[in-house]
Amino acid sequence: MLDRSLLRYFLAVVDQGSFTRAAAACRVTQPTLSAGIAKLEGLLGEPVLMRTSRRVALTAAGSRLLGHARRIEAEFARAEGAPTEASARLMRVGIVSTMPARLIRAAVAQALAAAPGERLELIEGRDRELAAALDRGRVDAVVAPDAVERGGGGTALFEEGYGVAMAARHALAGEAQVAAERVAAEPMIVRRHCEALSEVSRHFTSRGVRPFMAARTTSDDRAAAFVAAGLGVTVMPECFAGDGVAVVPLEGFARRRVVGLVTAADSARRVADSRLVEALVAALRE
Repeated sequence: MLDRSLLRYFLAVVDQGSFTRAAAACRVTQPTLSAGIAKLEGLLGEPVLMRTSRRVALTAAGSRLLGHARRIEAEFARAEGAPTEASARLMRVGIVSTMPARLIRAAVAQALAAAPGERLELIEGRDRELAAALDRGRVDAVVAPDAVERGGGGTALFEEGYGVAMAARHALAGEAQVAAERVAAEPMIVRRHCEALSEVSRHFTSRGVRPFMAARTTSDDRAAAFVAAGLGVTVMPECFAGDGVAVVPLEGFARRRVVGLVTAADSARRVADSRLVEALVAALRE
């Protein structure tokens, strides 16, 4: 018979991403937790976790167990009347880092107001990191560009193109579009986490444009702040327009992105029934 503690150890490893952090979360030693996982696997007759030097991943059996384990823990929590994550309907949503903070701030505020009985945990990361977290069951849903196309399902939220982001007072800010050659003399801000970075680089270098790099950052909001201050220009999605930043379409650069929400297979029903996620989706579509 499965013991509840074994399922809690299993869920802790999935949620924490490592045996060390899971042991700390469960307030047991790592050998105790490892022994518990081994016992669980022995009872099931097959491994539920794959351990490598870099990460812990779910096996096929682990993926099947995950949904059952969460439901069992939720039932225990409800029976005990404890205000745990499970009983409070915790929704874990991954948000790609290449979206502006003002957009996320407004959407989150609207979602929390619409579903006061649900708890929200946000996990920020790059699109590949979030896709991996979704596969491992560490998040219930992900909001990211091109996620719907990659995942073969989900909900499209909005579509947009890319353009040259410049200070709103810039002489070119009112143009219908701008060619790479026209900003050749402008200092450039490099957005290290841009999903289109390699394509942007090829677009400029193929036209002989090799600008001075005034800053390199992994924070898109900081990149936008540098642009608004007049430090330089960069290529950004259209959603970053505003707050002193103008985004002018880049001539000859046709790439667009569809930002969508994709749900983990074992969380599909919970996400579909979540008023919080429903409100979050509605806000991001506005």
